[in-house]
Amino acid sequence: MKKWHIAVLAGVIAFVAFFWLASRSSSKTEDQKFDEIVGTMPTYQVLKEQDPQLWQQIRQRALTMQKEGKKEQEIVDEIQPQVLNLQMKRLQTAPDENVVAYMKINMEQTAAVQKSSDDDCYRFLFPEVKGGINPVRIVSQEMFNRRMETDAAMMRAAVGPNKHTVTPQERRDAQQDIQPIAQALSQKYGADLSIMSDPRTGVGKEKITCNIVQDLWNNVLKLPQDKAAGVIRFAIDSAK
Repeated sequence: MKKWHIAVLAGVIAFVAFFWLASRSSSKTEDQKFDEIVGTMPTYQVLKEQDPQLWQQIRQRALTMQKEGKKEQEIVDEIQPQVLNLQMKRLQTAPDENVVAYMKINMEQTAAVQKSSDDDCYRFLFPEVKGGINPVRIVSQEMFNRRMETDAAMMRAAVGPNKHTVTPQERRDAQQDIQPIAQALSQKYGADLSIMSDPRTGVGKEKITCNIVQDLWNNVLKLPQDKAAGVIRFAIDSAK
């Protein structure tokens, strides 16, 4: 399979930025407001537990950017990749059910954003190309709550007693399992499938790009749970 750019999201940082910067309480410092909001969010509690040094870096960077007068989206775009990188690492050792649940909520979130517009969907998937969006302004808080709970469960399970070990056989199986899906996508989308290798070529084809991403992962999610999880781990690891 040709190496594809893997669109997987870490939209919960947008949730933090939105509610932190929207707060107007004059009785609290920015540090206090930030810590209070984060204290209610499962994903960030796990981040503090598992990588306190990274958490402090993220916290300090966010506070510094806010004091510099940076916009909400600038803070999101700066910090989001750091959270995403840790989650991608955790997916390699998370149990099958947690890996599949993580991708399912990602696709549910993507579909919800696309209902707003194809351009929002594209920016959501590939913020490095055209600039990102803050999806909390589009999708429901209920969906974000489920997203955070799913993320936190995956990250905890990845270091728990039932953590997964990727084997060479799993990787070989994943390469075989993705082939029929890739072939079907090629027949459906033709040359446009190359967008997955270079998302910049999707500018002007935002609807097609979003459809390809969702078709890919929704077809992977139709596989038996262990095979779907194997393909997700393989694709993410191969995209590094």
